Amino acid sequence: MKYPLTIGIGGSHSGTGKTTIAAALLKYLATHSPIHPFTHSPKIGAIKYTKTAFYSSITDDKTILRQEDKDTRRLLDAGAEEVLWVQSPESGLEETLPMAVERLSHLDGIIIEGNSAIEFLKPDIVIFLFRGSGKNLKPSARKLLKQADIMLILGDAEQPARSKARSQIRNLKFSGLDKAVKERNIEELISYMGAIANKKRLEDILKSKAIDNKIPCGSARQIAEDLGIPYTEVGKAADGLKIKITNCELGCF
Repeated sequence: MKYPLTIGIGGSHSGTGKTTIAAALLKYLATHSPIHPFTHSPKIGAIKYTKTAFYSSITDDKTILRQEDKDTRRLLDAGAEEVLWVQSPESGLEETLPMAVERLSHLDGIIIEGNSAIEFLKPDIVIFLFRGSGKNLKPSARKLLKQADIMLILGDAEQPARSKARSQIRNLKFSGLDKAVKERNIEELISYMGAIANKKRLEDILKSKAIDNKIPCGSARQIAEDLGIPYTEVGKAADGLKIKITNCELGCF
């Protein structure tokens, strides 16, 4: 898994609570050490994306970011090391978002808020907040749902239908959502995030070592031992990637 670890937070529509979840994650990560998948107290930044009609800008001026009732102020108050407010039409994302990520690349992690920003950047972990009925999801929200690793089902919302490709998405039920998100909800969310980060790290390693979609048994065993995970977990990940483990002599896989 590459660092900084990028975490996208999107939602079914405006007002679902994206900033509330982002702030709760920032606060928890700033006050608990260490938090898996980090091996030390992580320094986390945040990117807030707002769609505009014509102009593009990246704002880091604290006098602007800390203005009353701004989401960027909530992110800073929650413990973000740095916050960037990206304003751009979708046609300008190719220029502005990579610049914003580069400016935060010295940190351990970056939380990215905004559906279009997530769709463009494809973060390591994507959290999708769902509230209400899935019948009225906008096309952009449906596309983001297909990227999601974790879906937070808020209130009494029913889980929307999803493609078979996302059948392994992890669901987490939140009974409610306000500015005081329960710590146990965030602990469970971070636990899910850690498991996903581990899985993607394993997949990245397997893909980097495979040649013609094949990897020797000895290399697969070494990966398992280096990561401290069962051989069977490496075997399942390889199967999912359609990578064949060859020359297996010990029956590990």
